Amino acid sequence: MANFFSNLLSRPSQSVLGIDIGSSSIKMVQLSRKGGHPVLETYGELALGPYAGKGVGESTNLPIEKIIEAVSDMIREKEVNITTKLCGLAIPFSSSLMVVIDMPLMTKGQLDQMVPIEARKYVPVPISEVTLDWYIIPKDKNSELDPVPAEVGAPATPTQKVEVLVVALHNDTINRYKDIVTKSSLDANFFEIEIFSTMRSVLDQEIAPVLIIDMGATTTKLYIVEKGILRSSHMINRGSQNITNELSKSLGISLEDAEYLKREKGIQGEINGIKIENIVDITLNYIFSEANQILLAYQKKYNRNISKVMLVGGGSALKGIADVAKNSFQTEVVAGDPFGKVVAPAFLEKVLKDTGPEFAVAVGVALRRLQEVN
Repeated sequence: MANFFSNLLSRPSQSVLGIDIGSSSIKMVQLSRKGGHPVLETYGELALGPYAGKGVGESTNLPIEKIIEAVSDMIREKEVNITTKLCGLAIPFSSSLMVVIDMPLMTKGQLDQMVPIEARKYVPVPISEVTLDWYIIPKDKNSELDPVPAEVGAPATPTQKVEVLVVALHNDTINRYKDIVTKSSLDANFFEIEIFSTMRSVLDQEIAPVLIIDMGATTTKLYIVEKGILRSSHMINRGSQNITNELSKSLGISLEDAEYLKREKGIQGEINGIKIENIVDITLNYIFSEANQILLAYQKKYNRNISKVMLVGGGSALKGIADVAKNSFQTEVVAGDPFGKVVAPAFLEKVLKDTGPEFAVAVGVALRRLQEVN
């Protein structure tokens, strides 16, 4: 277990919990509202590696029984001091399918009928096995999320098109998370795909497009968000675990020692005459090169420049990673700061800023749950 701190604030009522179950750890953030502001009560992270006989930081693919055990262990952990069962859960991006499709301009009722039919071209399983959601991507900042009329009106011309973001979740995934909630005695009223949690916690009122790079243990997710709307999403099958593996292989050390070295030293320094930066760059250059291709393709398609790149996820906590990213992109690079949206003790400001990118999803889930109970 890591990064626990006991609650240092008096507890207002209506505490809520945001839960992010990743491949290498579970993260939880407990918030309440006081004076109209979200207040951080406690937060923590529990490594999942030991539940699979692996080391801290290693990725896992645990059976649901082990996930439930880990969630229950964390809730009982005295150092974290979680006091509520009211929560929301984030579902990993890898468990979902997102695609932007072009549709003729038609009424909302017609789209309700046509989107599932069109989605069959992209969803690799029968539509009956998934839960679909969708929304229309506005064409400009003055557009509504759903600009089509509710009732049938004049027919659209053949050239009129709308972009529709379609989101599909397999029903087995939803049932799996329902099982986690029930057997952990939690009170969850929603599940949401992690990107929407991240957007809520780290974005403000940005109008120009932003590229979010979310580096997890085994994958890195790329999201382009414009005017608060998700416009594009991609996944790279490399993450911070690849860095650990490369350090272990190149330096001839155990995975556990490599993970410790990565967390403590970051990119700087050298071991036995070998620069850590040269090893780490193998993975980072691949990820940032892929991200640059996505960025440039978007800019070319829509003729709009990405205003900044935002780093979140556990992998983005690597010391020195921001400098490598700045050399890879021709735009501003910043670290996500989800705890910047909550009130917390001033003396924790630095640790929360450093730790923040890892907790972007959990904070975002908690913020949504807090809105719903208030």
